[in-house]
Amino acid sequence: MPAPIILHYWPTPNGHKISIALEELGLPYEVKLVNIGAGEQFDPDFLKIAPNNRIPAIVDPEGPGGEPVPVFESGAILQYLARKTGRLYGGSERGRIQVEEWLMWQMGGLGPMAGQANHFLRYAPEMDPPQILPYAQDRYRREVARLYGVLDRRLEVNRYVAGEALSIADIAIWPWARAWERQQQVLDDKPHFARWLDELAARPAFQRGVAVAAGARPAKLDKTAIENLYKR
Repeated sequence: MPAPIILHYWPTPNGHKISIALEELGLPYEVKLVNIGAGEQFDPDFLKIAPNNRIPAIVDPEGPGGEPVPVFESGAILQYLARKTGRLYGGSERGRIQVEEWLMWQMGGLGPMAGQANHFLRYAPEMDPPQILPYAQDRYRREVARLYGVLDRRLEVNRYVAGEALSIADIAIWPWARAWERQQQVLDDKPHFARWLDELAARPAFQRGVAVAAGARPAKLDKTAIENLYKR
């Protein structure tokens, strides 16, 4: 039995990427919660693993050469786990290229844009004083809509984003995409995107992954959490 991977985690879309991947790959893991609302991402011990003070991060006690290895950044973790197991990374070099294209699309596009939409639409208006910025709201709402249109067109001709097999690209995108309502999006004109969302939501590993510590995150941020998340 391999030693469990230590997952430094909080139930956010980026955290869900890794819990879902670990479940899909059937790798044993141990969760260490990092309460980002309480500022635990700034703990010196955590910064030794994740110097950018962001979750998730992992420590694999059986890394390259049998030695422990820390990995931070969700995309890098997904690539590491896929290489470690030889799964979810395309069956050929052409397949890997497609997986990496869509993984980078999520890391450089959908994740940042959806995160900004979520911030300006949901959290900024709750600040003291409220920050209601129509230009920022419209900018990120429109860009997320554009990205989901790109995704819908891709899924019209592919079952999954990188082809006919599930990959780490799907696992990276889905936790952000499933929050489309909070990003003030619609699915009526994106039937292929909607089909993909539902198909992945029905997978047991995805269900187990998003259930990890699901009750730990408060429904509403208090002043301290806002300070720790957005002002430090």
